[in-house]
Amino acid sequence: MSPSHPSPATAPSDEPRPAPSTRVLVLNSGSSSVKYQLLDMGDGSRLAAGLVERIGERTSLLRHTPLAAGGGTRERTGPVADHDAALKAMAEELAADGLGLDSPELVAIGHRVVHGGKRFTEPTVVDDRVLAEIERLIPVAPLHNPANLTGIRTAMALRPDLPQVAVFDTAFHTTMPEAAARYAIDVKTADEHRIRRYGFHGTSHAYVSRATARLLGRAPEEVNVIVLHLGNGASASAVRGGRCVDTSMGLTPLEGLVMGTRSGDMDPAVIFHLMRVGGMSADDIDTLLNKKSGLVGLCGDNDMREIRRRIDEGDEQAKLAFDIYIHRLKKYIGAYYAVLGRVDAVAFTAGVGENAAPVREAAVAGLEGLGLAVDGERNAVRGGEPRLISPEGARVAVAVVPTDEEMEIARQTYALVGKNN
Repeated sequence: MSPSHPSPATAPSDEPRPAPSTRVLVLNSGSSSVKYQLLDMGDGSRLAAGLVERIGERTSLLRHTPLAAGGGTRERTGPVADHDAALKAMAEELAADGLGLDSPELVAIGHRVVHGGKRFTEPTVVDDRVLAEIERLIPVAPLHNPANLTGIRTAMALRPDLPQVAVFDTAFHTTMPEAAARYAIDVKTADEHRIRRYGFHGTSHAYVSRATARLLGRAPEEVNVIVLHLGNGASASAVRGGRCVDTSMGLTPLEGLVMGTRSGDMDPAVIFHLMRVGGMSADDIDTLLNKKSGLVGLCGDNDMREIRRRIDEGDEQAKLAFDIYIHRLKKYIGAYYAVLGRVDAVAFTAGVGENAAPVREAAVAGLEGLGLAVDGERNAVRGGEPRLISPEGARVAVAVVPTDEEMEIARQTYALVGKNN
């Protein structure tokens, strides 16, 4: 009997195996800006981050930080004509740090896409069909989806061989039951025009709800969380066992909480009144409610730090704006407590939620009967790590959990395509 030999498929090789591809580039393309981060999902490290802003203007600015190398931030000024030029400038900066887009370690590019409608419930590899559907959703996201599409198409042209993955802001909220997602209007009209509650900030709500469960030492499936994403845009969500069951934003990001420049919830008849009595056009009202309302409409400032400074100096208009902001926030906490039935934690996140201790304190003041309270000393502590600010032994945990939407997009992107390389 002849000696056996390993088949060619299993024969050992002296050649070194290529390093696994674990890097993901995350792009967030706005109408006149591109934010980016390069992450290594092998160890969760950030390799580089940057921003190109004022695209299309003579005073464009690129700010790039090589995080892995520990170098300082580099800046470039001068005209950046379009998104193609912006991404090429980004690629040059990455290449200067040895992190070029041609690296075999780059496994995919993940893109933030604001609106995915009902169809996109998971991160999705982009092809012509996906591009066409994102374009079809432009009427319900006219400010965001066109810019997101531009970023995707530009990245595809730069690296046509690389998977491009769309991660949708709306996806986390697609688990809402119909009772929460439907508006009480004629069903045929709603379906014809795709009118329903979609919700936004979904990558943040997904990340923070899971991080809150980790902070409590429990699995996401075991925890009910109210997430309060409070930035210039603001939204709340009710998350039961890791799944969103309600959220404050609706067809657009205008519904819900009082925001920096957006009104949030309002009687829709106000619009008819402004058209009939005020002589305002639909575009005028759109601008009013999205850009001239919220905190800036109430007191002229949308920076919570400035509002608090004015309150400390006795400014009554600033105090009224703050009180209206807190009143709406408190209403949503109570409503989502009722929706969930049992609440294990309330988590504050985003710029205001993470940094404005007076907002957190005021939001839960008077809700002690629901088990909610903050400890003054804990609440005053500033830091970049998730932390509890409720008193020891509190029935409901109150937490500050810094959001990380880029990491969430990278995680979802890598989970989809990384295991195949």
